This record gives sequence, structure tokens and C-alpha cells, in this order.
Amino acid sequence: MQMTTDSADALAPARPILKQVFGYDAFRSGQEDVIAAVLGGEDVFAVMPTGSGKSMCYQLPALVDNRLTIVVSPLIALMRDQVKQMQVLGVAAVTLNSTVSEDESTATWRALRAGEPRLLFVSPERLAMDGMAERLSRLGVGRLAIDEAHCVSHWGHDFRPEYRGLKRAHKALGAPPLLALTATADANTRKDIIEQLFDRAPRLFVHGFDRPNLTLRFEPKERPRNQIEAFVSRRKGLSGIIYCASRKHTETLAEWLNGKGYPAVAYHAGLEQDVRGAAQDRFNQEDGVIVCATIAFGMGVNKPDVRFVIHADLPGSIESYYQEIGRAGRDGLKADTLTLYGMSDFSFRRSQIDQKEISEEQRAIEHAKFNSIVALAETASCRRKALLMYFGEKLEHCQGCDLCAGSGARLYDGLIDAQKALSAIYRTGQQFGAAYVADVLTGTTTAAVTKHRHEQVKTFGAGKDKPTRSWLSILRQLFASGAVTHRDEHGGLALTDSGVEILKGLKPVTLRAELPSAQRESRPRQDRTQTRGDFRGGMRAGPFQRLAGLEDLDESEAAAFQRMRTLRAALAREQGVAAFMIFADRTLIELAREQPDDLDAMARINGVGTRKLEAYGEMFLQELWGR
Repeated sequence: MQMTTDSADALAPARPILKQVFGYDAFRSGQEDVIAAVLGGEDVFAVMPTGSGKSMCYQLPALVDNRLTIVVSPLIALMRDQVKQMQVLGVAAVTLNSTVSEDESTATWRALRAGEPRLLFVSPERLAMDGMAERLSRLGVGRLAIDEAHCVSHWGHDFRPEYRGLKRAHKALGAPPLLALTATADANTRKDIIEQLFDRAPRLFVHGFDRPNLTLRFEPKERPRNQIEAFVSRRKGLSGIIYCASRKHTETLAEWLNGKGYPAVAYHAGLEQDVRGAAQDRFNQEDGVIVCATIAFGMGVNKPDVRFVIHADLPGSIESYYQEIGRAGRDGLKADTLTLYGMSDFSFRRSQIDQKEISEEQRAIEHAKFNSIVALAETASCRRKALLMYFGEKLEHCQGCDLCAGSGARLYDGLIDAQKALSAIYRTGQQFGAAYVADVLTGTTTAAVTKHRHEQVKTFGAGKDKPTRSWLSILRQLFASGAVTHRDEHGGLALTDSGVEILKGLKPVTLRAELPSAQRESRPRQDRTQTRGDFRGGMRAGPFQRLAGLEDLDESEAAAFQRMRTLRAALAREQGVAAFMIFADRTLIELAREQPDDLDAMARINGVGTRKLEAYGEMFLQELWGR
């Protein structure tokens, strides 16, 4: 979007602060127009992808206006981290939440009355408390920013009822300019957010949902732990998140990974708060830690150098999937994602939805959203295009998903195979799961098949030309297309009306040939991540080679990067802050490459602001030059 004269004028005082405080020479894509509108005093609703710098859209205006901005945030951990991050930058920021002691609360109110903080982070529950908004209104509120605004919508994937009270709180604050931000909102969700939060139509900015630095990969579950280990073994020493569907799974998986030599911690809502805090602090302060988590480890993740996200179980919706993989590569450098899924996930997620105490309308919405993630997992075409199409965005070219990046995916006329599978389901009584149906198709005489005399049905052995894995894939694709459904909570498969039409030959079917195991990225093989070549100068290739920007470092530069990384970790532990709050990987890479020899030269490095230069400049120059 081309900047108007008014927009350019609004941003004029913001640019020097952007450099002096945050260390950036230029705005990220999409930030300029949003920040200009915010500084112009407009009500703004911005939908921006994770990693695009949404928080800058309220942080920078607060410093330019030199007035209090109240930021509504859904998680205490996120508020805590953002306050620390601002304090490291020399920005006065405070929080009021349920973990703040009485003495801390008294000190915070004293600072607020004195007009010191530029940013106040609060939970929606705290802001909605009787008298809270009115008390804050007497301080002179410059702006109200609502982060993770999709939480206000029934259509959103993280609906939080307490967000519904924010419109009333906004009025009690004196109706200051309002800024709502989210990374995930389709057309229905956007419409609902506007109705629930705004009294008048806001300036709406919807920036692209594509995250080109993320690679997308889905794999059917075969031996899940082996698949996970093969994936993380190529990324040892890099930070990652593994999402699991149950609390127990996070704990057992973290224990197993530790036993395999990968530093891992578990995180879920059932753990004591201090245990969760310790896990998150370790993840933020140490390099190479893997968090095995439920969705409780979600919106509070602010770490920019997460290099991979694995879903050990299929997420419940495309919105959840998009937001969770969005925690990788927030620094703009290359990051990888892997999602494992199976028919058991389909049954589990559907059962979860059916057991919720929600309205039938909401239940239908959640089932529709889950059907969309199933379709994404079993799509027969470009995965990235399918993902973006869900959010109403078109993509011309993709080299960032497993179906486009030379994986050998092949489409074929699948009518005959589909009819065989559907016939096997029908002839065995439409009450057995996928594994059983696959046994019948391959002619496998198991005790269960013999017990039910299904070795006598016409379709027994009709698919023995294909392995079990291929028939499981076909059954999943038929489920994804709506030809097959689960008859009950036990996973028994049944034909839908669409499936009956296919069985009768009245409807065409296109299927994706199952990719041989040997060709999958998570299998031990020589692939693109192993064959890029060594660092210039002969350094042996390792996991850091996969960081975009490190490929062209010579041996001495790569060693300097590692020394600075070690210093950063030590400082983070000493100060009790996340490592990225000191300097992000991207800044360390640029320091290693450019090798500034004094503070003036270091000040020109991206991400080095005045406060950080004063606090850390000399120490990092010494490590850079090995002094």
C-alpha cells in the first residue's frame, strides 16, 4: 500500500524512535499503514500473520504519543514477558493481573498516577472488574489495544467469554481510540469481532496470511515416536515446540525425548503455575530446548527463534493449526513444521466436540472447522494453497509444502480403489474401524476377521495389490472428502450419501497416491537439509546450517555466532529474561557477518537500539572478536 502524505507525516516522529528504542531501520511489511492509522487517532482492526510484528503497532504509538496505552492480553505469561521485554528496552511498562502481589499492585498504581508507564498490560477479567475501567479513565488513557481479538468471537478457535465485556469496558475508559489485533480471522470471524468490539466501523487492514519462511509437512502416523525422532535429530540444538492432544502425552513424550538426549520440558494447564513458569523460562533462556505442550502453551509464546513446530496429534481446526505453526520462525528465518495424523485423531477430536457443553450451533461450527483441517491433511493438491484459500487468500506459486517441493505426490483416478474400500465397509456391516477394513481389503486373516467370518465376504483380498498403508491413506481421503463418516465413538466407519453415490459409480473420485516411506522428510535420508554444502571455509555442516543467513558464514564467523549465543544465554539466566530480549538470532547473525569493530558501527546493526548498545555493546564486541 502506497503511503499518503498524511500517513507519511504521522510516521515522521515514529521512525527515529523505531531505531533508537527497538533498533530497526525500517518497518516490517504491513506495519506502516496500521501504525499511521493508529497515530492518526483512528479505530483500527488489523489482521496480521504471526511474526509480522503486531505488538509494534501499539508499542511504538505509545512512545510517540507519550500517553498511556492499555493492552488487553489473554495470558499472564504473555503479559509478564512483554513487560520484561519493554523494560529491557528502557520503556516504562507495568501489568495488573492475578499474580501481582498487593505491594506490587500498590506500586503500579502509584506509578500510573504519576504518569510514568507508557504501557499497561491487563487481562480482560481484570479490566472488567467493577470500577477498574472508571479508575483507569481518570488517568487519561490514550488508547486501548486488544491483542488476540479473535477470542471475542464464537467463530474464533479460542473463544473467551470474558472478551465479550471489553466493549463495555472501552466505554467506561472514556472510549479512547481502539486497536484490535489478531493473526487468525476468516471473514465470519472478522465480521463478528467488529460487531462485538467496535461502536463504529474501524479501519480494517487484512494483510497476507502466507508465511513463506515456514515449510509445511503432514505425515500419516505409522510409528509416531520414530517419525518425531527422525525429524528432531536433524534439528538438534535448535528450539522447537511439539503440540500434543493430551496432558499425559506431553509428559511421556518429554520424558522419552530427554532419554534420547534431547532437552525437553512438558507444559500443560494441569501443572502448578511455578512448574509451568520454570518450563517457559527454560525454553526462553536456553537454546535448543523442546517444549512438549498442549494448546495451553499458546498465545504466550513470544520467542522469535523457534525453528520447528511438530503436531504429534492433529489440531482441532485450521485456525489452531495456523496459529500454532505460526510460533515458528517469527524472526523471519527458515523454520519447519510437521503434522502427524491418523484415524484415531479423527475419532478423538470429533468425540471432544460432541462431549462439550455448548450449543448445537457452536457444535456444528466446530465440526465444520475440524472437517477443514482433515481436508487439509488429506488434500491431493498444494497444501499451502489450500491453507490460504481457507482464509480467502490466493497463492500463485508454492515451494514450501511437502506436496510441491519435489516429494513425488501423484494424483490418479481413484474410483475403483474407492469402490473397493467402500464396498468393504458396507459388506462388513459399517461398524469397524479403518485398520480392520484394511485387513479385509488386503486379505489378512486376523483373529477378529475370522471371528466375524469376514474372510468370506466378496471384498476380502480385493485390495491385496496394495499395502495396508495405502488402504489406510485411501480410507482417510474418503473420510476427508465426506464419503465416509464415523458411525460411533469407537471409530466404526459408515458410508454417507456421497459414499453411496461413489459406490454406485455415479460420482468421480481423485485420490493421492500414498508417498513411499523412504521419500518422506522425517525418514533418515540425504535430503535438502543435509546436502546444502558446508559453511564457506570448510566448517562441517550442522543444524545451525538450516538457519537462513548462516549458510554463507565462514568458520570464524560461525564460531563468533556461537560465542555470542553462549554469552546471550548466560546474560538471560543472570537477568531472568528471555534470550531473545537481549538480542535475537537475526541480530547475532548480522553481527557475525558484518563484524563491527566499535560501538558506532554496532549501532548500525539491525536490532541494536540505544539502550541495548549501552547495556550489552562492549560485552558482545569482545565475544565477537574473541578478546
